[in-house]
Amino acid sequence: MEKLWNHNYLKVMTANFSLFFAFYLLTPLLPLYLSERFGAGKDVIGLVLSGYTITALLCRPFSGFLVDSFDRKRMLMLFFALFVVCFAGYLAAGTLLLFAIVRTLHGGPFGGLTVANSTVAVDVLPSSRRSEGIGYYGLSNNLAMALAPTIGLAIYHFVGGFEPLFWMALVVAGAGMAVDRTVKLTKREVVRNKAPLSLDRFFLTKGWLLAVNMVFFGFCFGVLQNYLAIYSKEVMGGTGGTGTFFMLLSIGLMVSRLLGAKTLREGRLTRSAAEGVLLSTVGYTLFVVCHNNVGYYLSPLLIGLGNGHVWPAFMNMTINVAHNNQRGTANSTLLVSWDVGMGLGVLLGGFLTEYAGYVFAFRTVAAAQVAGTLLFLFFTRNFFLKRKLR
Repeated sequence: MEKLWNHNYLKVMTANFSLFFAFYLLTPLLPLYLSERFGAGKDVIGLVLSGYTITALLCRPFSGFLVDSFDRKRMLMLFFALFVVCFAGYLAAGTLLLFAIVRTLHGGPFGGLTVANSTVAVDVLPSSRRSEGIGYYGLSNNLAMALAPTIGLAIYHFVGGFEPLFWMALVVAGAGMAVDRTVKLTKREVVRNKAPLSLDRFFLTKGWLLAVNMVFFGFCFGVLQNYLAIYSKEVMGGTGGTGTFFMLLSIGLMVSRLLGAKTLREGRLTRSAAEGVLLSTVGYTLFVVCHNNVGYYLSPLLIGLGNGHVWPAFMNMTINVAHNNQRGTANSTLLVSWDVGMGLGVLLGGFLTEYAGYVFAFRTVAAAQVAGTLLFLFFTRNFFLKRKLR
């Protein structure tokens, strides 16, 4: 059997951990920073921070095209360099307008970098271990999501300021870039496609139903991530357990990546995805039905276990319906669909909570998860099996 844990793969995973650690180190504290540093109100804070997501969403399809059409290593280093520079921009931004500009621009290289790095991860994996390797690759994201917010909050409370956090994010991201620079890729011939630009060069049309299905799951997570604290306060009577909730969610994600490795290694992608969507459905349903500590703390474990199966399975399925020269497009397609779902979760979740209440909003989430599960079991699974190339 070919070696999975080769040097290049470990380097790409380390770089991925670094970029997400730098990202999550600041994310939970930026609203507080904008409020304390610039006196921004809640509406302005939401507007400033939303620019990052919008830019990342707009840039991802073009990132996939660039990664497939030009030298992959050079595109990776370009995106990483721009990603690092933006952290220095936060330190230099002395006004709210400048900060908003830097934050909005930062979404572009982040969107491109996540596409490029995940595509390089696929490239350095042996073909016989690719499905399994993609599952393990996600552990670096999950570990960063579990550690970075806790460390960031601890540093903030210890030093009582934000500047050390911006410097730390800059250094960690720079270290990840240095690691990625040492990755050695097999020289591949870049075939210049002289045909007119078409949608399929930016969005993997052969995997359209996989993308639509992922929108459902992104919507659910978008509502959960953004409105959990307020829901907890209204329904559970406090927000003290919110950090624990997300920690348990991260643990579930990591455990499922480890437990699902064998299924992915054997190529049973649809089985892994089915197990994931069913586990997540039970988790979301338990969350809205059982309004006590048992439901509150058991549901994130189940949702994490489910999503940990869903992500690598869907990524593998999307790559498996694409040709080798469309790997970047395949990765960007899946990430775009997740971003669209997350964005809809933020927008529709806010509307639902404003006019129908938090309980109804999360019941809608559970219904959307059920709908996404049924879509996969009865349609998307067969859609993939008919179109897979390997």
